[in-house]
Amino acid sequence: MEDGNRLQVVMFPWLATGHLIPFLRLSKLLAEKGHKIYFVSTPRNLNRLPKIPKQLSSEIIQVSFPLPHVPNLPSYAESSTDVPYTKQQLLKKGFDLLEPPLTTFLESSKPDWIFYDYASHWLPSVAARLGISCAFFSLFTAACLSYIGPPSTLMNIGDPRSKAEDFTVVPKWIPFESDLVYRLHEVAKYVEKTEEDETGPSDSIRFGFAAGGSDVVIIRSSPEFEPEWFNLLRDQLYKKPIIPVGFLPPIVEHNEEDDDIDGHKWGNIKEWLDKQKANSVVYVAIGTEASLSGEELKELALGLENSTLPFFWVLNKMPGSTKNALDMLPDGFQERVKNRGIVHGGWAPQVKILSHDSVGGFMTHCGWNSIIEGLTFGRVLILLPILNEQGLNSRLLHGKKLGLEIPRKEQDGSFTWASVAESMRKAMVDDSGVSWRNRAREIRCLFGDVDRNNCFVARLINYLTENKKARVP
Repeated sequence: MEDGNRLQVVMFPWLATGHLIPFLRLSKLLAEKGHKIYFVSTPRNLNRLPKIPKQLSSEIIQVSFPLPHVPNLPSYAESSTDVPYTKQQLLKKGFDLLEPPLTTFLESSKPDWIFYDYASHWLPSVAARLGISCAFFSLFTAACLSYIGPPSTLMNIGDPRSKAEDFTVVPKWIPFESDLVYRLHEVAKYVEKTEEDETGPSDSIRFGFAAGGSDVVIIRSSPEFEPEWFNLLRDQLYKKPIIPVGFLPPIVEHNEEDDDIDGHKWGNIKEWLDKQKANSVVYVAIGTEASLSGEELKELALGLENSTLPFFWVLNKMPGSTKNALDMLPDGFQERVKNRGIVHGGWAPQVKILSHDSVGGFMTHCGWNSIIEGLTFGRVLILLPILNEQGLNSRLLHGKKLGLEIPRKEQDGSFTWASVAESMRKAMVDDSGVSWRNRAREIRCLFGDVDRNNCFVARLINYLTENKKARVP
């Protein structure tokens, strides 16, 4: 590649696994085309990432900044997976304190572009002062960004919605019919502020400045999937360039060194999956940040049991809890399901599991990263949103008949084992779910076609090359 066309790009994701991984995925795709990437994060987060392929090790440089000390934030906490939901604001305070070292690095490295996340509300003004082009890389759908609102409003007065009920109706800036709203139980926690929440900018303000101050907004989605939302963002809400980068579908890599991570051997998991019938297994995972109460965990377990379907359940330690999640299961549960279900503690190779032919369904917390991984392999989704934007994702998917949402009480979000079992059976085996299963398999060509998705990346590279600012000497 000629030096004049070779881009130097800084990547600065938010401190969450579901953000670090897609930032790294895009970094690899850019590096494969000869562009230089500086991937900036904290030491523990960089250590948790998959190893950079040897052929790209000279193109992707990891830049490590220690997370500054924040009172009441545990010293080991560098990621949203390290702390419960109630400590997230403290993590964002630490993240904001990375502004000085990042600014110094940008001054010395003089990149063409910096890609940043929603939390970096302060970064666009830094980039503008240094003459560096900046891109808000959104790991949220165009629908979700539209629901959050126009940056002009968010930067000026913040979110005009103050009561939980305000979030359960379609915003006035959405001009067409929509059911993209929160349930009351999903949003109540956001308006019940703690003292720690009051000490930093809200997520709405962060989104507003991240989007409003950018030169371009890059979205991990496709206009083919959500055309009306892309049009609304571009023409009315953001009024600036909106570039879809596709879904960045995962690649199934069978590296021997990845076969034994945290003591969990892929070979053992694959052996069990190989014994199951095609499209029969429900893979169950509610993410690394979500936390279920003891009662919810019990109902979920009994639902899996009473569905009579084979399942593989990844049961992580609940953030902020000192209890072992396995000890919270109903008495005798594991013994009763041992012939058709696996309860797997700790990390699991999710992409490899979802790619296995025996897996037909995916019960998910509705994080966008997990949704993409499920639909990449055509798995019908069983939706159990827990926090953040997951409720909005669930409404979007349910509306497109790509997943069935487990019914819950509006006020407190409680659900029963019967509703879990019924949703699983409808998604997986009942005649009433045939159209859902077919739709999930059809959408695979949109989410999982690597060549099709790489075309979005190629168009992004052309845009970045043509619109970079003159590099400061």
